[in-house]
Amino acid sequence: MVINYKSGLQKHLYMHKIHKLAAMLLISQQLWQQALAQTAASPVAGKTVKVYTTAKDTKFRLSETGTLNFTPNPQPFETEACIFVDPGKTFQSVLGIGAALTDASAETFYKLPKDKQQQLLTDFYDTEKGIGYTIARTNIQSCDFSSGSYSYVKEGDAELKTFSIQHDKKYRIPFIKQAIVAAGGKLTMYVSPWSPPAFMKDNNNMLQGGKLKAEFYQPWANMYVKFINAYEKEGIPVWGLSVQNEPMAKQTWESCMYTAEEERDFVKNFLGPTLHKSGMANKNLIVWDHNRDLLYQRASTILSDPEAAKYVWGTGFHWYVHDVFDNVKRVKEAFPDKNLIFTEGCSERYSNERINEWQWGEMYGKSMVNDFNNGVVGWTDWNIFLDQTGGPNHVGNFCYAPVHANTKTAEITYMNSYYYIGHFSKFVKPGAKRIISSSNRDKLQTTAFVSPEGKLVVVVLNLSDEELPYQLWIAGNAAKTKSLPHSITTLVVQ
Repeated sequence: MVINYKSGLQKHLYMHKIHKLAAMLLISQQLWQQALAQTAASPVAGKTVKVYTTAKDTKFRLSETGTLNFTPNPQPFETEACIFVDPGKTFQSVLGIGAALTDASAETFYKLPKDKQQQLLTDFYDTEKGIGYTIARTNIQSCDFSSGSYSYVKEGDAELKTFSIQHDKKYRIPFIKQAIVAAGGKLTMYVSPWSPPAFMKDNNNMLQGGKLKAEFYQPWANMYVKFINAYEKEGIPVWGLSVQNEPMAKQTWESCMYTAEEERDFVKNFLGPTLHKSGMANKNLIVWDHNRDLLYQRASTILSDPEAAKYVWGTGFHWYVHDVFDNVKRVKEAFPDKNLIFTEGCSERYSNERINEWQWGEMYGKSMVNDFNNGVVGWTDWNIFLDQTGGPNHVGNFCYAPVHANTKTAEITYMNSYYYIGHFSKFVKPGAKRIISSSNRDKLQTTAFVSPEGKLVVVVLNLSDEELPYQLWIAGNAAKTKSLPHSITTLVVQ
């Protein structure tokens, strides 16, 4: 091509543009080569990704559905759906994931044949064949998921001379001990009361709310110590305790109400000092233990008081009204040196006709992704399993559990919620640390962890009706995959 220049200046300007363009191309090529070199040195270069999937309208139930390979992708485009994971940014360490071992679960367990009992223990606690639960909660005295209401002391015994856990030795204590064995000999156990004895309350009833009378603050604090000592004497180590289950709920079952100030003062003046004087300063004390809606108000009232806060390990919460996940984040922002733990959640109003509805598992997936991202260290389901009625329950408050065992036929039914929880509990073990996992699509929710042995565990949740292709992108390398409609996926980089 011949170019006729009208002047020497025009030629000079044109050549300058050519040289500038060439320099830019050279720089771009160098930057691209540098980026490729960085991706080759990426912590995931040469590693594979195992994919585990549970999805609606498929047979996938925590099923291994493929192996992915990484390829260089230094700079994704906006048109590419991505889950961006940054293992270099670590946050809270995981305490564990598990469920409550209630009277109802224990009674159901012992109505089943031995082989079905073993199946349940394996499916919940075995790390290879099951979903590897590592944490547990149980009730102090009776709760709604007991066959009847009961107390450990006789009426009027403020000195606790008649204290006995004989009731629990029939079903619950043997069941918990079997669960500990199934979990490999260690299960992080915390305990929660639903109500003090009736005579200690202003309504003289373990049910229907009511308040702890001022003159029984110390005897009631003493009962926590008695209970922990009795359980540990039976070979059940107790890691911690909560002050009161749902202290703002007047229930038809066992319940007791405290304002935030009353709970604070009970902790500060009675329960905290009593635990310490009894040699239980190492027991981890949890406050609130109720819904996310009032979470910040309750936590801030207690934790803003140094004399109360010094006894408190962290704040527990449930999911029964409103998601408001930001409230969890607000507590973590305001009190970063204290812990957060999800202490209870279940799908209510049991109906056998609705047991296969997909929404039940998705409730768990959404809660667990958001709660971990907002700072929780542990996540505890309510009853680990129940019978074919959603009980037993002495006030008719029948609910779903991830597994239902028919005590008449010995048939065991696994709800999809069992698998949704398993996408976390099977892979996210105590000591794992949460890391950054960021989605560029609002229909893909995600959280991620690095295990103590260095494996990356990424959970991807799709609540939509769409199949969504995306890339798992880590340090300049990407692995292509897809998220099925209404699915949860765990990707393990190893």
